[in-house]
Amino acid sequence: MSLDTELAPHPAQRQTAISDEFAAYCAAEFERRLNSGEEFDEAAYREAMDMALTRLRQLEEEGLA
Repeated sequence: MSLDTELAPHPAQRQTAISDEFAAYCAAEFERRLNSGEEFDEAAYREAMDMALTRLRQLEEEGLA
């Protein structure tokens, strides 16, 4: 077992910010839910997404994510 295969890249070595990847995931999930035909609380989803993105971006600025 190599440590290189078990550890995620250091944040400075990432080409895409975690917050950008999460935002893309959230956008895709939002569209999936809209098209699923099931009801969901769009406002609550957006609020939760915004809260999580704000925190991720803070952590990125601090060099912790």
